[in-house]
Amino acid sequence: MNSFNDSMPDDLLDALRLSMVSGVGPRIRKALLERFGTARAVLDANDEALRQVPGVGPKIARNIVNADHEVDARKEIELCRKRGIDILAETDSRYPRSLKEIHDPPGALFVRGELRADDALAVAVVGTRHGTQYGLRTAGRLAGALAQAGLTVVSGLARGIDSAAHRGALAAGGRTIAVLASGVMNIYPPEHDKLAEEIIGNGALVSESPPGTEPVAGLFPQRNRLISGLSLGVIVVEAADRSGALITARHAMEQGREVFAVPGNADSRSSRGCHRLIRDGAKLVETADDVLEELGPLVEAVPRDDGQVVHHPAELLLEEREQEVLAAVGNEATSIDSIIVATGLPVPQVLATISVLEMRRLIRRLSGTMVVRP
Repeated sequence: MNSFNDSMPDDLLDALRLSMVSGVGPRIRKALLERFGTARAVLDANDEALRQVPGVGPKIARNIVNADHEVDARKEIELCRKRGIDILAETDSRYPRSLKEIHDPPGALFVRGELRADDALAVAVVGTRHGTQYGLRTAGRLAGALAQAGLTVVSGLARGIDSAAHRGALAAGGRTIAVLASGVMNIYPPEHDKLAEEIIGNGALVSESPPGTEPVAGLFPQRNRLISGLSLGVIVVEAADRSGALITARHAMEQGREVFAVPGNADSRSSRGCHRLIRDGAKLVETADDVLEELGPLVEAVPRDDGQVVHHPAELLLEEREQEVLAAVGNEATSIDSIIVATGLPVPQVLATISVLEMRRLIRRLSGTMVVRP
C-alpha cells in the first residue's frame, strides 16, 4: 500500500526533495531541520542563512537554493507509484519510531514489501561476507529461532552471514527486513534477486536512497546505522578485525541498542571481531534465549498486529499455561495464593511455572510467597 496517491502531500514532496539534494546527508539534514523547522522552510531559505548551519558550505547552500528547480522529486514519486514502492517520510505514522530516535534518521524511506507495527520487536543478525560453515549455520539457526519466537530479523542482504540470517528467518516462517545501501530496485549483490523477492513477501526491502541508486561503496557504512536503528539489539556472528559488521555494532552502542556476539574458534580470523566485542562488554550468545532474556529493558510495550501487547521479548516464547500465570502477576506484589486462585491451576504447576518465568526474568520473587513483574 503506497503512502501517496494522485495528490502528493506537499510535506512529503518537500521532505523527499530535501533528502535528494546533493551533499545533504542525514546529519546535515537534521541540522537544517533543527535550524529552520520544516523541509519547506529549508528549501525557501537564502544562501546566507543556510551557510550559518554547521556543515553547510557554499556548494551545499547553492544546491539547496536551486533544489526546487533542479531536484525532480516528482519523477521519483511517479516511479515509485508505478513500481509499487512505498515512500515513508519522517512525518508518516508508519515511519518506524525506532529510527526517529537515532541521531541521524533518514528523511524518507523507500519500502518494497510492508513494514508492520510489530516489526518494532526486531533483532539484527550481521557478520562477514566470507562466513565459515560454522558461522553460516549459526546465523541461520539463531535467526530461525528468533523468528519462531515472533521477532523480526533485520540484516543487510549481503553475501555470507547476512543472507544466511534472512534465509533462516524465512525458513522458520518469520518476518525479515533487508536494509540496502543501493536503491530497492537495484538489488546488490545481483544473485540475491530471488532472496529479495522472498523477503518482499514476508517483510520488506528498505533503503533511504532513491529506488534506482547504484551500490556505491560509501553508502554501505551509512546504511549500517539503519540496520541497528531498526533493531532492539545487534548480533554479530562472525567478523574479522575490519568487518563492516563492527561498524553496525558501533552504531548500536551509540544508539543505546544491545550488542551481542557469537564466540568462534580462537584460531579463526572470522571470529576476531566477535571476540573483541565480547572483551569490550558485548553479551556472549549461544542460543536465542540468551538474546531474549537481555532485551526486556529496551521494550516499552509493543502492540502487535494480532492485538497482543508485548512488554518483553521473552513473552513470545511462553506456552499457554505460562502466559496464564504471567497474566495473573501484577506490577505490584502478588501473592502466589492469588495466582493459584486466578488461574485455577494445581499448586505444583503454578510453582513450577513461576520458576520458569523467574528464570526468564519476566517476574521477580520478593519472598517465598510473593512475586512481582520487574
